[in-house]
Amino acid sequence: MTIHKEGYKTIAISFIVFAFINLLSFYFISFHLPWLSWLIFIVTLGLVLFLISFFRVPNRKLSTGNNFIVCPADGKVVVIEETVDEEYFKDKRLQLSVFMSPANVHQNRLPISGEVVYNKYHKGKYLVAWDPKSSTQNERHSVVIKGDKGEILVKQIAGALAKRIVNYLSVGQKVEQSAEMGFIKFGSRVDLLLPLGTKVNVKLNEVVQGGVTVLAEW
Repeated sequence: MTIHKEGYKTIAISFIVFAFINLLSFYFISFHLPWLSWLIFIVTLGLVLFLISFFRVPNRKLSTGNNFIVCPADGKVVVIEETVDEEYFKDKRLQLSVFMSPANVHQNRLPISGEVVYNKYHKGKYLVAWDPKSSTQNERHSVVIKGDKGEILVKQIAGALAKRIVNYLSVGQKVEQSAEMGFIKFGSRVDLLLPLGTKVNVKLNEVVQGGVTVLAEW
C-alpha cells in the first residue's frame, strides 16, 4: 500500500495539528484531568489515521481486456438503468453508478483504453452522492474515452462532503485501461454512460473495486 500524492499536504497538516493540540493538552490539562488528555489524544490520533486510510492506494492486480469495461472506482453499485444523456451523446445510454463512501479508496481509474475526446469540468451543488439529481446538478468532471469498440462517458461527481475533484486527463491524450484517471476528496460518486445493449456483469448494491471489477463487457 502507498499514499496518494493528493494526500501528502493534508496528512502533513493533520500531523502538525495533532502534535500542537496534544502538546497543549498534556501541558495544561493532563495534570488535573489526565483522562481528558488521553481522550483528546485517542480522538485526534483516530482522525489522523482516518486521513491516512482515506488517501491509501492498495496494491492490486488490475484487470485489462479489450472486451472489458473496468470499474473506475471503489464502492457500491447504486444505479443500473437507461437514461438520456444531455451533455455529450444526446441520446439514450446505459448508466452505471458507483457510490464511494469516505471509507473507500478514492483513486479513480480508466474503464477502457483509448483517446480522450471530451473533458469538461462543471460547477454545481453538493447534494448527497446517492441522490439521482447529483448526476446532473452536482459539481462534476466529465470525460469521454473513445476506444476500439466505442465511446464511454465517465463522470466524477462531488458529494455532500467532497469539495475537490482532481482529473489528470486532457483532450487528445492516449490512455490505458485501469490507469489512474483522477481522485475525489471525500464521499462521492462516479457514473459511467455506456451504449445500450452493453452486457452488465454486476448487480445493484454489489461492492466493487476500481481497476479490478469488470462492470460490463462490449
